[in-house]
Amino acid sequence: MSDQDDLSAWGDALAEQAEAEAAAEDDPWGAALNEQAEAEAAATKSSLDALSESRGSGGEKVDLDVLLDIPVTLQLEIGRTKVSIRNLLSYTQGSVIEMDRLAGEPLDLLVNGTLIAHGEVVVINDKFGVRLTDVISPQDRIKKLK
Repeated sequence: MSDQDDLSAWGDALAEQAEAEAAAEDDPWGAALNEQAEAEAAATKSSLDALSESRGSGGEKVDLDVLLDIPVTLQLEIGRTKVSIRNLLSYTQGSVIEMDRLAGEPLDLLVNGTLIAHGEVVVINDKFGVRLTDVISPQDRIKKLK
């Protein structure tokens, strides 16, 4: 089996898994999870295709499973503010802290401290989630690292 066939089979397997999970769940999260899984499968397939093309004819086998299993930290940032220690110590239950963002402005999704996307809070069946509204391109992320 060629590398291209391996990549295609991987993408097909992810799509099949997403469909099975969506069929098993009969709640509003099912549709959102199915949509997310399809987007992830497409993104993974395109990333794997790009990696396959960039390897050239070196013949080296890249073990992507090692990379795909690395844990990362996701953070959602609603805003920031600076306060003095005096004010911080005066906060009590019910205190309101003003942030630097307006209501309705998108949240920042950070992965290991790097901005990856913007999104909005959603509530489905009393559970919070985040709908991504804008994903930062890999080229823009690399530019910010420099």
